[in-house]
Amino acid sequence: PLPVPRSPGWGGAGRHTPTSLTLKGELDSYMTMFSDRPDPVRLTPGQFDRIAKALADPRRFSLLQAIADNDECPYQKLCQEFPVSKATISHHMKELVRAGLVEAERDGQQMHATIRPEVLEAYTRELARRLQLSSTQSR
Repeated sequence: PLPVPRSPGWGGAGRHTPTSLTLKGELDSYMTMFSDRPDPVRLTPGQFDRIAKALADPRRFSLLQAIADNDECPYQKLCQEFPVSKATISHHMKELVRAGLVEAERDGQQMHATIRPEVLEAYTRELARRLQLSSTQSR
């Protein structure tokens, strides 16, 4: 712990005074206090593979694109846009949610899907890292 500096104007003899705001390390710098972006999301173990599997299915990829085109996308709208059963949409949405690419919220009897861009960014970073490693190993 840092010592508590004493100042003649604060408190009397034997009283602790507030710590000096100029002591080194007591204040965060402006850049750390007001960051434009939060720390990047990290993928959980196995999530990279779940995302790759989810995106490998063309229908799931199309569903993800449809959700990304809207801020919030009701499942009902997806059922209208894609010529498949509600059960099929539900199955594909479950896989997208399980992979972490989509967040699903219930509003009464309706389900709404929103894309999780931070997970997509983490996936692309990890993909680039893995491809960089494999390209340097093949040389």
